[in-house]
Amino acid sequence: MSADFSLPAARRDAIIAGLHASSASPHLMGIINTTDDSFFAGSRHHASAAVKQGLQMWEDGATWIDVGGESTRPGALPVTVEEEIVRVVPVIEGLRKANSEGLISIDTRHADVARAALQAGADLINDVSGLRDPDMLKLVVESGCGVCIMHMQGEPGSMQENPRYENCVQEIRSYLQKRLEELIQGGHDPRLVCLDPGIGFGKRQQDNIDLLDAGRSMVVNEDAGLLWGVSRKSLIGHLAQQDKPKNRLAGTLGIAAIARSKGVDVLRVHDVREHADLFASMKPFS
Repeated sequence: MSADFSLPAARRDAIIAGLHASSASPHLMGIINTTDDSFFAGSRHHASAAVKQGLQMWEDGATWIDVGGESTRPGALPVTVEEEIVRVVPVIEGLRKANSEGLISIDTRHADVARAALQAGADLINDVSGLRDPDMLKLVVESGCGVCIMHMQGEPGSMQENPRYENCVQEIRSYLQKRLEELIQGGHDPRLVCLDPGIGFGKRQQDNIDLLDAGRSMVVNEDAGLLWGVSRKSLIGHLAQQDKPKNRLAGTLGIAAIARSKGVDVLRVHDVREHADLFASMKPFS
């Protein structure tokens, strides 16, 4: 199935601006999971409640709303493409109807879901599998949409069983660069791309720390943006000795406070207002 994905210049410019932070604080990407099994219960919303939550996140300071219909937490089971589409498309349509200018991301590793989401009004494909599917890469080039390329070792169901790297930072940087170069060779503007090292996706604790410490050096092409997704993850649980995701907000904000100094352009977060407050309080001292 094909579709007219012609992207107006103003929309393209808005996507590019939303992937490159120009101030002391990164852009915020609010998380909406239309699932029953995402690791943080506070991110789970359905139908009209998901739309309402997304609108509140925009009001609280989010640049992006990221809508997902399949949990990719460690040990998660896959859902069918059809079910994923049923979960996410009405939410994206509702968000777009309520806010014609807001930026929307679809969190999926399936090209058919991504295509349906773009048709419903999404601006960016957030692919945790890092464009492994050639059809996904083709769709990105065809549509001219924004894209986040994330690194994940293995599959969600087994990625944390025994992750191994010779040199985590170097290997993941090379992987992300290769995928970016494939897009550029296809004619895609690198300014429409952000790269995500995939904290917690097939990584050991020290791997996660090394990737955060590497910061902007993970992005070889200066035209691309850098995204971190660390919100309430087990990385923070280990550092702060907090087993439950509901108790990891303070640790999440601690990591967020160093993000801009590490060259991060976008932070994917569960708690938009708290992050917006954090960065507002830091501005006089930046």
